Amino acid sequence: MRIAILNGPNLNLLGTREPEIYGSTTLAEIEARAREVATELGVQLAFAQFNHEGDLIEAIQALGGRAAAAGVAPDLREKADGALINAAAWTHTNMALADAFSAVKLPYVEVHLSNIFAREPERRHSVLAAGARGFVCGFGAHGYEMALRGLVHSLRAGKR
Repeated sequence: MRIAILNGPNLNLLGTREPEIYGSTTLAEIEARAREVATELGVQLAFAQFNHEGDLIEAIQALGGRAAAAGVAPDLREKADGALINAAAWTHTNMALADAFSAVKLPYVEVHLSNIFAREPERRHSVLAAGARGFVCGFGAHGYEMALRGLVHSLRAGKR
């Protein structure tokens, strides 16, 4: 089983960016822990972060096996069984991401470090949530592990 972990804008700054909201764990540390969990679960991971929304959309299309992958990072060129997505600020506004997941029928779990529903009003809505298999927020970096375990369990159980 192959799972992609996709991260949106500014998450490359984790560890130093507003640690009172996002914690002090870096994206590299999140990736390392996710790889440990993936080994335990017997799954392969592809991990990427995007500051340009078109690049993320192309990666989703490639992971769903529905687009040419020439401009996509090598780790993301092969079809995946599912994805974790932390779309960061795009969560609240980017219908194109929701459309990409829908178009390729790639199962995904949405994950956020902070509890978006306890934040500013403009952050309390997700355009991705309706299509997600699950939603994890507010548990900091540990949320990635929770989301990964949940997605793998769901895929193995054949749940839709």
